[in-house]
Amino acid sequence: MILEGKKVVIMGVRNKWSIAWGAVQSASEQGAEVICTCSGDSEEKVKELLKEIPNSSLYVCNDVSKDEDIDNCLEQIKKDHGKIDGILHAIAHANTEDLRNDFILTSRDGYAHAQDVSSYSLVAIVRMAKEKDMLNEGASIVAYTYYGSEKAIEGYNVMGVAKAALEASIRYLAVDLGKIGCRINGISAGPIKTLSAKGIKDFGSILTVVEEKAPLHRNVTTKQVGDSTAFLFSDLSSAITGEIIHVDSGYNIMGV
Repeated sequence: MILEGKKVVIMGVRNKWSIAWGAVQSASEQGAEVICTCSGDSEEKVKELLKEIPNSSLYVCNDVSKDEDIDNCLEQIKKDHGKIDGILHAIAHANTEDLRNDFILTSRDGYAHAQDVSSYSLVAIVRMAKEKDMLNEGASIVAYTYYGSEKAIEGYNVMGVAKAALEASIRYLAVDLGKIGCRINGISAGPIKTLSAKGIKDFGSILTVVEEKAPLHRNVTTKQVGDSTAFLFSDLSSAITGEIIHVDSGYNIMGV
């Protein structure tokens, strides 16, 4: 098992359909102690799910746009578990109207909200983890992104812009984390039916296009993304940092 003896924090679990839940399952299967965070309104659902995951625990981080909420959550994790070996950032949000309307209609507040929750929260989490000295040497951080950061995907709108900022942040954070022997990478997952995906207009057509055009002619699963996350958490990826790895059945390589 490639994560045996490691402790990883998985932030952003919502329900059994969330991509983060696939990461929980894969990390546990590979021997990791799994420490999850969720918002307060998801606590009971996630607590029930974790009954099937041995050596797991749950903490509430209600609002990642508030430094005090992140700080309190990480402080409690450090108090209970000491240093950790990995963090998964699976957190994103945009206002529904900013996904449903044309991008040009994005409000200033909506733009700032999507950037704060979906992108800046990664910077804040990594900074606080470093300041609290809770990252073991060789620790690996992973963040989830999507192809809408690279190409204009109808209905993804402001979230695509936020994910582009997230990916740029990963590259700059890789330089800073490298100074303490830690790594950070992103996974650009193919489209998956999640609760969040319901906010994207005509999401079903995106799934159909991937099946038609991707080299493997199939959509990806949360388990496949989770397995790739476990790899990036592991020492098998110890020379990889600052990268955005596509886990999308090869869809991103296609020109038409």
